[in-house]
Amino acid sequence: MKYDFTTVMDRHEKDAIAVDAIGTGGFAPGAPKEGFDVIPMWVADMNFPTASSIPEEIAARLQHPAFGYFSLTDEYFDSIIRWQKERNGIDFLTKECIGYENGVLGGVLSALKVCAQPGDAVLLHSPTYIGFTGSLTNNGYQIIHSPLYLDENNVWRMDYEDMDAKIKEHHIHVAIFCSPHNPCGRVWERWEIEKAMDVYHANDCLVISDEIWSDLTLDGFSHIPTQSVSEDARMRTFAFYAPSKTFNLAGLVGSYHIIYNPYLRDRFLAASSKSHYNEANVLSMHALIGAYKDTGMEWVDELCHVLTGNVDYACSFLAEHAQEIHVSRPQGTYMLFLDCEKWCTAHGKTMDELLKAGWDVGVAWQDGRPFHGKYGIRMNLALPLSRVQEAFARLERYVF
Repeated sequence: MKYDFTTVMDRHEKDAIAVDAIGTGGFAPGAPKEGFDVIPMWVADMNFPTASSIPEEIAARLQHPAFGYFSLTDEYFDSIIRWQKERNGIDFLTKECIGYENGVLGGVLSALKVCAQPGDAVLLHSPTYIGFTGSLTNNGYQIIHSPLYLDENNVWRMDYEDMDAKIKEHHIHVAIFCSPHNPCGRVWERWEIEKAMDVYHANDCLVISDEIWSDLTLDGFSHIPTQSVSEDARMRTFAFYAPSKTFNLAGLVGSYHIIYNPYLRDRFLAASSKSHYNEANVLSMHALIGAYKDTGMEWVDELCHVLTGNVDYACSFLAEHAQEIHVSRPQGTYMLFLDCEKWCTAHGKTMDELLKAGWDVGVAWQDGRPFHGKYGIRMNLALPLSRVQEAFARLERYVF
């Protein structure tokens, strides 16, 4: 491969909570026992060096020693328009539909201010990204879950009848749609998105579409932007993207919205402007410009192939060595969402005991219960394959 996805980076004391927060409590995994190093498989960032065009672009900007007030440049908007066209086939995006966001969750909350009032119900699928749960409950919204289910082929699906019933029962007029889905890793097919949007349309329900994982689809799968499936979807949807997940730039901050409906866009900009905190960082602007160059496109293509190999290895390992651990093979993201109910029942162990057994040997996986998986564990596979192999070897020897 042209780019480096095999070097094991030492991230200690390099501003990485994935390793430095281990053993500090809260949501962080416990510290390993003596003799085991940490394999970070919990925080949703990657353990790969980012695309070279990003630090190069930042370094070029650093040659000028002033960092005063600035405006987003045409190059910034043109980079997004080009990326969306070449990666997602979107040829109708214009500058005025794009706006900077510090983060996707902040954008989601700004959109909610347009669509609902605190105390109102919002529809989400479950399992549910923990960030949605915390953000919505902290701001007074009522979460109504429509559970995903596994079909006869072990693929996560939406229950459209349940969605429709929940929307009607709770008088819901805004839904959050996660595409690709976190934590399940589904890359929705066009017909699935169309059917979901038909439900939303029939119930006069606006849609907030989190597409931060859109670039990270595994081999054989392609992301379909929610706004692309129909004219109604385009006018009904607030969509959010970011280079941060794709290129491991979360520490630099920087996402963006795409809103085609001019009325919704005006209301959204009015809501998001009130705090005066949603302002771009000049280096994050240049990071996006660097990310969305040809080098970044090549790098993402290789990354997705590497992630596909890691997912193949992990799923094959579990099928051979831990049949009581159930997993639906993800189609996108770099996360596995394990269902450990059969294993816990068969071995007389609690989820707390299983999680700790992994943490004790340095496998820093994540408790999936806050994602509404009663026996869930979420595992980050965005590491060099050698580390993924080491993690599963430890699980087989000491845990499973």
